[in-house]
Amino acid sequence: MSNQFPGRPDPQTAQWRFGIVASEYNREYVDGLVGFAKDELLAIAPQSGTAVIRVPGSFEIPIGVQAVIERRQVDAVLAFGVIFDGETMHAELIAGAVTTALMNLSLQHKIPILHEVLVVKNDQQASERCLLPKINRGIEAARAAIRILSALTDLAKE
Repeated sequence: MSNQFPGRPDPQTAQWRFGIVASEYNREYVDGLVGFAKDELLAIAPQSGTAVIRVPGSFEIPIGVQAVIERRQVDAVLAFGVIFDGETMHAELIAGAVTTALMNLSLQHKIPILHEVLVVKNDQQASERCLLPKINRGIEAARAAIRILSALTDLAKE
């Protein structure tokens, strides 16, 4: 796992619309991802808007994302969930299904979906990635959303 990710992109004047789909499970950690992502989006693209939609668990994130894409006009969706890896294959099965579904939705709808459905082994890993700023995956998703939208905008101009 990399603990270094690209720095904050330059401030943007675009008025992008972001959807965040977040799991109710492990809410303390997911709320950390959501809060850091919203703050980062606001800092980089202050004229943009963000709507948060909650779904029961990580397995329901793809259908939540699909609904957001189909019912709201969004430029990108950030998907947040936290799954604890246990003694069974449950976490692996959920994570794999969610990953495949999110990639398929992104390609099908031609909309960036930032996948931050995390599989963690313990509370320390969850805290480091969700509640603290150093390697926060909410910040990383927000920055990646801005970067991909900027790249797609540049490509459309060519």
